[in-house]
Amino acid sequence: HPPPVAADKEEQKRLLENRPDQPRNPKVLRIAIIGAPNAGKSTLSNQLLGRKVFPVSRKVHTTRCKAQGVITHEDTQLIILDTPGLTNPLKAKRHNLNEAMLTDPWDSMKHADLVLVLVDVSDHWTRNSLSKEVLKCLSQFPHIPSVLVLNKVDILKKKFLLLEIVADLTEGIVNGKKLEVKSAFKQDSSSSAKSPLQFPEASPPESKVPGSPCAQEKSQAQEGSGLDRSSDIGGAGKGEARGPKHYGPEDLKDMKGWPHFQEIFMLAALRGEEVDTLKRYLLMQAKPGPWEFHSDVLTNQSPQEICDNIIREKVLEYLPLEVPYGVTQVTEIWEEGECGELLIVQSLLVPRESHKRMLIGRGGKVISRIAREAGQDLMNAFLCDVHLKLKVEVK
Repeated sequence: HPPPVAADKEEQKRLLENRPDQPRNPKVLRIAIIGAPNAGKSTLSNQLLGRKVFPVSRKVHTTRCKAQGVITHEDTQLIILDTPGLTNPLKAKRHNLNEAMLTDPWDSMKHADLVLVLVDVSDHWTRNSLSKEVLKCLSQFPHIPSVLVLNKVDILKKKFLLLEIVADLTEGIVNGKKLEVKSAFKQDSSSSAKSPLQFPEASPPESKVPGSPCAQEKSQAQEGSGLDRSSDIGGAGKGEARGPKHYGPEDLKDMKGWPHFQEIFMLAALRGEEVDTLKRYLLMQAKPGPWEFHSDVLTNQSPQEICDNIIREKVLEYLPLEVPYGVTQVTEIWEEGECGELLIVQSLLVPRESHKRMLIGRGGKVISRIAREAGQDLMNAFLCDVHLKLKVEVK
């Protein structure tokens, strides 16, 4: 079971400052998860961690800053850099986002050993091409190995569309091998969320994951998936360290996908489907190196940050459109009760009386629901009883 987050600020600070309890042969992997806003990055991070420490909402830009999650398994430590969705200055201004939201994803990439590019396949407007921001990010750091993760495949009714999506997002090339789509292939649309695709050998044998959709025999790949393995592209097959060429702005103009992904995973992060397969793959990619955190650390966030983010997530979820982006949070009480329970009182400051009415809801229904659900999430994060009281005031 993953460790809980310390509910006491000083205790969490002490844990973070603790010297890591290094095993004999430590291994480490720093993973940046990037993608368009609302692709499911925080949901995937929470599932990998096994506890909810990152806020999740259907509204864009729920994640406001880069935070780290830590998975410690035997002698291996995975450090997940949960980043804000890649956005541009115009959209950032519209959603009242600070400068950090434009720079944080880039900062995360600088420190990453591996990048996961998350794409929401249920969004038919965006699923067939990577956003310009994501392509720009990949092209700036072409030396960092990248993996394509197709999320929300359980929502996709016509599973055969995955072939087309994969061909578009990879420019038809995975790990230096050309993928050829057989046009005759049609997948039964009633099939399960599991991937219908078996890829040709997309990684060196030592990084194969049992049960991974990417690690099937060549014959199966050619029969079942409609994808043929063709010749190596530019000798980059078998994971050679030659690396992709540098792409300039002109090259990116005509690109829909990235031809340098090493692997492809398909999962349903919300339901936890196939997340373990991805986790096993990540553990196998770790390289020898010292741990950065003590094994009791689950995240580098303070308990207050987790609390603020989770309450904010609920406010985003239950208020219409732009209203939640103007709410300011002030924690008034944070103390341990007589029986070890955590007592939290927080004021939510809104700019208008009409916003206050919306946030409280008829008969206090909305604010009660936010407090109840946020309290449950905080219990999951801290593993203790939480009594959360919310007040709403016009600032």
